[in-house]
Amino acid sequence: MTKVLIIDDDRKHSDLLKAYFKRFGINLVCAYEAESGFRMLNREDPDLLLLDVMLPGKDGFEICREVRKTSNLPIIMLTARGDVIDRVSGLELGADDYIGKPFEPRELVARVQAILRRSDSSRTGSGTLTFDGIAIDADARTVEVDGEPVDLTSMEFELLLILARRHGKKLSRDDILSELRGIDAAILTRSVDIMISRLRAKLGDSAKPPRFIQTIWGRGYSFIGVPASNA
Repeated sequence: MTKVLIIDDDRKHSDLLKAYFKRFGINLVCAYEAESGFRMLNREDPDLLLLDVMLPGKDGFEICREVRKTSNLPIIMLTARGDVIDRVSGLELGADDYIGKPFEPRELVARVQAILRRSDSSRTGSGTLTFDGIAIDADARTVEVDGEPVDLTSMEFELLLILARRHGKKLSRDDILSELRGIDAAILTRSVDIMISRLRAKLGDSAKPPRFIQTIWGRGYSFIGVPASNA
């Protein structure tokens, strides 16, 4: 059974979600503050983390930052804040998605299922894409740059795969976001730019000219890696 950890200090709401998630074959494990959340994260080994932004002590942003130091576990931020900047902050820290409170439980389940499908190697498998300096294994969901492994979150990997599979083609932010799904179009431009920037940093592709991902000013992005067979 799929296991999801939620860290949210609203006990009543978490308990209601637990019962609802069970209907979809998801075991929701509940923690109500950061300390117990970290303990359960290590003990339960969940498939995904639901993380409330407004928590006593360490807030959701701090927890997300800590988790990302050691794990690429998929994270969905739960936020009652309406400001776009708060939602963007979660993406900057490495969250895969966010959903605003109040939300419909069915929508949250759909977001969880969509992200877990992205994390499932069987969904996007089709061998290895090899370019000069980078190898992307779609089955194992691993990436190597100059022979060294690179740790990517599920969304970062999916973003790279989307670009690499359309090698040489210009993809607009709309194209990218439509493929990724789940991110509110209200922060379309900023969210895609943040994800691209984070991906570039991990690939060591921030120098100019870039080796892998090129910005097409005013239009979007293109993967420009040189296919290994042509190297």
